[in-house]
Amino acid sequence: MKPAIHEAITPEQRLEVYRFRYDVYVEEMGRYRSIADHDQRTFAEPEDETARVFYATDGENIVATMRLNWGGDAPICDRQVKQYDLARFLKDIPCEQMIVGERFMVVRSQRGTDLIFRLFQTYLKFVNDNRVQLMFGDCEPHLLNLYLGMGFRTYAERNVNSKETGYLVPLVFVPEDIGYLKQLKSPFVNVLQDFGSETNLPSCLPDLLASGQLVLSQTLTPKKEYQAEIDKAIQLAENPTHLFDGLTEEECQRCLSKSNAIECMAGDHLIKRGNVAQNMFAVLSGTLEVRADGRVVDVCSSGDIVGEMAFLLESPRSADVYVATDGTRVLSLSESNLKQLSVDEPQLAAKLLLNLSKLLCYKLLRVG
Repeated sequence: MKPAIHEAITPEQRLEVYRFRYDVYVEEMGRYRSIADHDQRTFAEPEDETARVFYATDGENIVATMRLNWGGDAPICDRQVKQYDLARFLKDIPCEQMIVGERFMVVRSQRGTDLIFRLFQTYLKFVNDNRVQLMFGDCEPHLLNLYLGMGFRTYAERNVNSKETGYLVPLVFVPEDIGYLKQLKSPFVNVLQDFGSETNLPSCLPDLLASGQLVLSQTLTPKKEYQAEIDKAIQLAENPTHLFDGLTEEECQRCLSKSNAIECMAGDHLIKRGNVAQNMFAVLSGTLEVRADGRVVDVCSSGDIVGEMAFLLESPRSADVYVATDGTRVLSLSESNLKQLSVDEPQLAAKLLLNLSKLLCYKLLRVG
């Protein structure tokens, strides 16, 4: 039987959600330690007081949750206005036509199932019923393809540096832009209501999307255009080798599946020590600093790889990585895609791992 989804109405139901968040976010992922209640083993925030909180149960235990802060219930808080750069949209769009979705979490045993999509269906039903024009949220780089495939789009002029979570990419979903969702083949096309001639697209939509140029997604970009961008960066690599050295164009495209090229700003906290994400980043241009206990232990430039230890050892991040120069571009590689290559195409995976080994050797020579 599939988990059932409910709204947490009573104080008792909300307390169980806050305990679930503690188990997953704080204990499993090591996040929000500075603001969680360790005595009560709960994780709640001021935003919860005016939010609609949903959760899923398998009959006995909570297995997923999400929080919706809707402008129709209460003004969106200052932290969310700043984090999602909402001030520029609130000039043109009433607060009750905006929503911020946060604290989406699925228990480990349910990850990879359709539960997250069912949670979003509940979310979108609420959005339809209230004619919400814009849905805001964010995600870590390794989850970008999941959200972009649903129909979310990047829009921010700068990504987010969260003290507790790390580097986040702001996203927006336009529920009444049915044409785009059909073109994308979003799984939510049949969930959302098509209002036809009464469709209410926000007037700021062109400007909103024009500003979201920090992310180039392999999922949404024509293959040749995306490959050309990566090839151009590879040619400028400063290392004697690079991750895709000796691979054909077709092999490169398979390795690049579900990847994203992200433009960063100086000071961005690209990798947070202790984070459980396991994707690797290849530096396309600019400079990164690897830090241990606040001390710079390595400087990475075009052609270098960071995050490889978490990928290879399947362990949390062992160091912090900060962006040192404005306009630095990194390639976020899908760990699930690369690991699947070792099953489906072991010869290609062997070439990739050999190049990765060489890059690790050059790094050891450099820092040793």
